[in-house]
Amino acid sequence: MITSETTIEGQSAAVEKLDLTGYLAVLLAAACWGTSGVFVKSVVADSGVTALALAFWRDLATFLTLFISLRLLRPAWLRVDRADLPWIVGMGASLGALHVVWNLGVLINGAAVATVQQAAVPAIVAVVAWLIWRESLGWEKIAAIVLTFIGTFFVSGLGVSGQARFSAIGLLIGLGIPLTYSSWTLFGKRVRQGYNPLTTLTYGFGFGALTLLPLQFFTVQPWPVRASSLLWLAGLVAVPTLAGFSFYIFALGRLPASVATILAMSEIVFATTYAYILLGERLTPGQIIGALLVVSGVALLYWNGKQKGTHPKFLETSP
Repeated sequence: MITSETTIEGQSAAVEKLDLTGYLAVLLAAACWGTSGVFVKSVVADSGVTALALAFWRDLATFLTLFISLRLLRPAWLRVDRADLPWIVGMGASLGALHVVWNLGVLINGAAVATVQQAAVPAIVAVVAWLIWRESLGWEKIAAIVLTFIGTFFVSGLGVSGQARFSAIGLLIGLGIPLTYSSWTLFGKRVRQGYNPLTTLTYGFGFGALTLLPLQFFTVQPWPVRASSLLWLAGLVAVPTLAGFSFYIFALGRLPASVATILAMSEIVFATTYAYILLGERLTPGQIIGALLVVSGVALLYWNGKQKGTHPKFLETSP
């Protein structure tokens, strides 16, 4: 009897240890993702690279790193079905567009604001799912969507009289971030089935770079490239991209996807803190209210899905 109790206690401790490891991994992923705005602003300030060119070089560098690594270590993971190629191309094109508007959002609206605007993705995907797949929209989902979009407007500086900080272009770019993010998510929902996450990431970045390649002839390319600029670009690829996704994929093996996704919303806290300390960005009271509304709306979406046992698959991983 003592042996059995000891065994059970040991198993419980092991489970708790695994859960704690998963929680820490998600927080590390969010901490890495939160640095994206800092790296984007730093590489632009150091090199003068345009948002379009930076998106291309980021996607290309990430693709080459992932492709070479998988080719050497897991070549079987690079195989994909020909029938999935249209979805993979669509996913990559969406990712390329996302990184362009993300860079513009960080440069025009600020790193902290762009991160909050990105959090509106689940609400947009819920609307698209209702329009295309006729998924039900109960009052909880409608309330969550309304909260999220109102919060997005507040965060964009347009919600409180006298606090409008951004131009119409800034607002459109702010809305473009969750729209392109949602597009990537919807294509990825189809592609991720049956493939390792690193496989979809590799081809996503590859086709993202390929989509942006023709546009590079119409934008200024930084030349000669300074060593410091290359270091900032390497940091953008290594920390928010490779390290962030690696920690998150590791965490998904130890936590329910719904828990991991909600914990990943801590990226907003990290991004805001980095922007405050390193970039001197400040959120107005209206923007803080907007951020809380966005987080509340997204949390309500997750809660609604969990209560009904219909937690949407497209929320299980973050691009």
